[in-house]
Amino acid sequence: MSSAHCPDQTARYRALCSRDARFDGGFFVGVTSTGVYCRPICRVRTPRLENCRFFDHAAQAEREGFRPCLRCRPELAPRQRHWSSTDAAAILTEQACAMLDDPQSWDGASADGSRLERVAGRLGVSDRHLRRVFEACMGVSPLQYLQTCRLLVAKQLLTDTKLSIADVADASGFGSQRRFNAAFSTRYRMNPSLMRRQHRNSHRETGGSVTVRLSWRPPLEVDWLMHFLAKRELSPLERFDASGNSGFFRTMRLASPSSQDHRGWISGFWDQDRGQLVLQVSEGLLKVLPSVVRRVREWLDLDADPAAIHTALRQNFPEAEGLRVPGCLDGFELAVRAILGQQITVAAARTIGTRLVQRLGEPVETPPLRPDRLFPTPEVLARVEDSILGEMGIVVQRQRAIKSLATAVLEGQIDLNAHTHSSHTVSQLESMPGIGAWTAQYIAMRALRNPDAWPPGDVALHSVLGLAAPRTAAARRAAEQISDAWRPWRSYAVIRAWAGLHATPSSR
Repeated sequence: MSSAHCPDQTARYRALCSRDARFDGGFFVGVTSTGVYCRPICRVRTPRLENCRFFDHAAQAEREGFRPCLRCRPELAPRQRHWSSTDAAAILTEQACAMLDDPQSWDGASADGSRLERVAGRLGVSDRHLRRVFEACMGVSPLQYLQTCRLLVAKQLLTDTKLSIADVADASGFGSQRRFNAAFSTRYRMNPSLMRRQHRNSHRETGGSVTVRLSWRPPLEVDWLMHFLAKRELSPLERFDASGNSGFFRTMRLASPSSQDHRGWISGFWDQDRGQLVLQVSEGLLKVLPSVVRRVREWLDLDADPAAIHTALRQNFPEAEGLRVPGCLDGFELAVRAILGQQITVAAARTIGTRLVQRLGEPVETPPLRPDRLFPTPEVLARVEDSILGEMGIVVQRQRAIKSLATAVLEGQIDLNAHTHSSHTVSQLESMPGIGAWTAQYIAMRALRNPDAWPPGDVALHSVLGLAAPRTAAARRAAEQISDAWRPWRSYAVIRAWAGLHATPSSR
């Protein structure tokens, strides 16, 4: 049963009693006798039903005066996403949540009202309409939701790092330490310094780096996910262990809201017994740690709800509940890699991509014998000479596509972040030279995090589905008709088909 399918108190109380991780993040429970709200997996003594109040989101619990549990730590719960292919209000709210969730949009120098106006403007609606729709769908105002996001991020930083209080205030989007102290003390009834003292033994730091834990909902096919990424690995940039250890190392660049460039590396391993990714983040990325955490969650699809997805897909893919859609850490990088891979094998694309990073990527300080290059920036690729790209084996058509894309990103004409409007960005991509519908949808699936992307004319997909090769419009329409039953999770169906897990007609 999906966490989204527990609308009544009795069902949610049964889920709470079971401590089933599949419901983690799907709802929160406020305990009236303690004034604390918890995740459904919390290991404290189960409260009586009459003392429980259930909430869809942490912001709803905090609006009612409940404080986050210090044991189960609601800030670590997977996020819950409710996708709808027809409800305009739900789609608008989901897009607004994605933008408000993004720490890179938390410019502490801006007033919350102007920040909401920017979000509404990007969505093409008035801030008044956004507030009305948001409150109807979420039960809280956009600014209440934003404040909860920032305070929970600050709580994680106070608990897991030794960042100064001023740096925590800045990273969590407050304009000043004074504003941060006031908001934190009002909401959680303790000041940030006291919160830190209560968790002084939980910090795990090594050589300036910090370690944080990220939860997911089971099941998750870790080995398959690592194998998918390892097959596409660019060795100067990243390393994946697809064996039983299932770890990774990766260089990373991020800009803060002030446009300052932050560079460093991340590494991680999977603690499958606890359902957590143990993530180590280097010192150079600590001031943008909330953004790093968000990008990693999107990259590894840690916020997916497997039960909801599998309900739509299990008839055709009965054995693939744990597969996720691998994302990316940077949308521009993923788009360039998608262009490089057009009409060639994965291995050939990997070879060309490795040459690109080795030749044009900037060096970054990492531990010995680790990848030590960053992916080339849009500035570099927009201005690189065609002859240099040609020496790497990049044909003229793809040279033009890469340089056009880099210029568009550099000039702010196209946004390849996960919270952007997917259909509009796909249209922009398809209008660029050398980028067809398949590449645009692949970018939507992995960079824009559209769960319903559909790469038309995919040869491997047609083969797995037992259809004719996609040489004609009729064959492509046949695949499209089959895919209608999988909405709004077609991206996951594509991944399952690529993995060869489509059921045969006889097994169905």
